Amino acid sequence: MRFGLWNAAAVGAVVMAASGPAHAGKYNVLYVFGSQANDAEMPLAGLTYSKGIFYGTTFVGGRNFHGAVFSLTPTGTEAVVHSFGKGDDGVQPMAGLIKVGGALYGTTWYGGADADGAVYSVTPGGSEKLLYSFTGAGDGAHPAADLLDVNGILYGATPEAAFSVTPTGTFALLHSFAGGSDGSDATSGLTNVNGTLYGTTSYGGSSACGAGCGTVYSLALDGTETVIYAFQGGDDGAVPSTTLVNVGGTLYGTTRLGGSGNCNVGSIAGCGTVFSLNLATGVETTIYSFQGGSDGANPAFNLTNVAGIFYGTTFHGGGTRCKSYGCGTVFSLTAGGTETILHAFGKGSDGSEPDAGLIAVGHVLYGTTSAGGTLHGGTVFSIKP
Repeated sequence: MRFGLWNAAAVGAVVMAASGPAHAGKYNVLYVFGSQANDAEMPLAGLTYSKGIFYGTTFVGGRNFHGAVFSLTPTGTEAVVHSFGKGDDGVQPMAGLIKVGGALYGTTWYGGADADGAVYSVTPGGSEKLLYSFTGAGDGAHPAADLLDVNGILYGATPEAAFSVTPTGTFALLHSFAGGSDGSDATSGLTNVNGTLYGTTSYGGSSACGAGCGTVYSLALDGTETVIYAFQGGDDGAVPSTTLVNVGGTLYGTTRLGGSGNCNVGSIAGCGTVFSLNLATGVETTIYSFQGGSDGANPAFNLTNVAGIFYGTTFHGGGTRCKSYGCGTVFSLTAGGTETILHAFGKGSDGSEPDAGLIAVGHVLYGTTSAGGTLHGGTVFSIKP
């Protein structure tokens, strides 16, 4: 689970409902982490697909048990491409990968020269290079978000700052989040809409929710930041940690909390939402409020839009209990708010607690679970709606 958002006692307050949508997807486990010596374990990010191969990261595992980059064929053959944790190398990646040219790029939560996280590149053959080490002194620290490629420049965020970095390692600080109305805790990736970047902060933006309920913001490439919407923590949602999806000038995303469901985490109620934000009008609309039962709870990061249908995962809910809460779901959602559960995770071989979005390859969706599987190290799965 992403750090800084939950604690075990609070999550236990999720209330399980008795009924909900029927299951409607063909689910298959492609790989169970921990299946070989020095294997990757605990994926907290989604997958990247390039030339017939999936690539991803895990938070722990690998030769040094500080996380890894892995590859996976569509038939389930996995290989550890790089093991983190040697020298000034980054450690424990929470973010996924993007492919630019012949290399993959990503960030690590810890490690680097100052132990505050790093930006790195790695080739599919396993040659890794540290591009930038965060210092925690103005440039931010502990990046958890995927990078974004805009014309060969990589853009990203730490909880405290938005930045750019070239593939050769030239770093530029774009914006430092001040907290309060400016927003704070930027743990999501950025989305490019006609040369303007859009993102979310999990907190800040208003006086609600104690430290604020989060924001949607825009960021010009010169670093000018504007808060477009501040969540209020009611039916509109709270704690967005989502990379936004642009569909015709309307942004779509998820909030971990808020909405009309019966879940409580500290002072924030609700089980999470799916929302839209019209860029022309600034109007935010709640499309769906999770109820915390078999329909899912606490949606995990970004949505995937396929032919007008949104697909995503929830970290909790689903009807089968992991500890005192559900093991998570894969769901589909129409723009009109009709939800269908494609798969509800159980406490077993199918995996549990997905903490990342999905990717679509052809007519099949692919994703990861952070836990579960027969060896309890997480899984890679496919599902055909």
